[in-house]
Amino acid sequence: MISAANFHPRPTTASFFPEPQKHRSNRLVVPLRSAAQQQVPTNAEVQRLVNFLSEDLPHLFDGRGIDTTAYDDGVKFRDPITKHDGISGYLFNIAMVGKLFNPDFQLHSVKQTGPYEISTRWTVVMKVVLLPWKPELVLTGTSAMAINPQNMKFCTHVDSWDSIKNNDYFSIEGFMDMVKQLRVYKTPDVEIPRYGILKRTANYEVRKYDPFIVVGTFGDKLSGSTDFSSVVGYAFFTRSFAPISVDDLILSSLQALNEAEVSLRKADGGIAAVLKFSGKPDEEIFQAKEKALRRNLARDGLRGKEGCLLARYNDPRRTWSFVMRNEVLIWLEEFLLN
Repeated sequence: MISAANFHPRPTTASFFPEPQKHRSNRLVVPLRSAAQQQVPTNAEVQRLVNFLSEDLPHLFDGRGIDTTAYDDGVKFRDPITKHDGISGYLFNIAMVGKLFNPDFQLHSVKQTGPYEISTRWTVVMKVVLLPWKPELVLTGTSAMAINPQNMKFCTHVDSWDSIKNNDYFSIEGFMDMVKQLRVYKTPDVEIPRYGILKRTANYEVRKYDPFIVVGTFGDKLSGSTDFSSVVGYAFFTRSFAPISVDDLILSSLQALNEAEVSLRKADGGIAAVLKFSGKPDEEIFQAKEKALRRNLARDGLRGKEGCLLARYNDPRRTWSFVMRNEVLIWLEEFLLN
């Protein structure tokens, strides 16, 4: 039983016509100079804008906000469920998201991807404060920022999400991706291993974990609650491939441990793929979720290490099964955030 990490980032919102990196079929057409005037921008011109976005975008949702002098008055914004034309609509969208969702935005990279295009990669975590259970919406993806050759200002901004295939506006798939994240998960207000979300697909998240403490204990069965009383109540269980009921528990803070019942070791952290699900996980369910996660990783060209972890966030004696939060974690051999 672990609660969601606090090190989440946020996504930007989309821009105009150019389909972001994953889908280039509908590339944005930006205003061009006359044939006599056309010329490829110098590296220094584009690098200035790359440096500008690297410094400016982290302030997207904070009190300072973005510097609008780098944007065309007619800048066009698109993401799978939102569109705005003009700088006033662009700023309205940023302000609305900031007010309604208290977003946590993390910028991963900024790079030139065309003569008049710069692309960014980001993560954003938004808390829906208007709902009593305050669910979190997690989006990761890329933004294609087109540059107007006439004034070297940004004229379009198009977002693509990693979790969907159809990133065109208006995407029913994108809307349903948001809706399904509104479901109720009960996450206890306790300290847990810290992690950052690097990528969220339709089926799993890729997280980067800080080092944490691993606690070993003996339990009767995966679905039981004996282990919880031994170690505070909220824990990760490591998958045991031997036919015995020995589980490892991962905790970021340890309280009132009985040394006769547990053993401790340090885990270095790293990058893991994580599949979240509800219910009371028995051995059969755990194995099925692990297999499903490995199938999805193989489909996406990722290799998981041997073994996996089961994270259980709730005491099964005190939590309805349909709101229980469980996670299967598989450490990855390598991961490049493209």
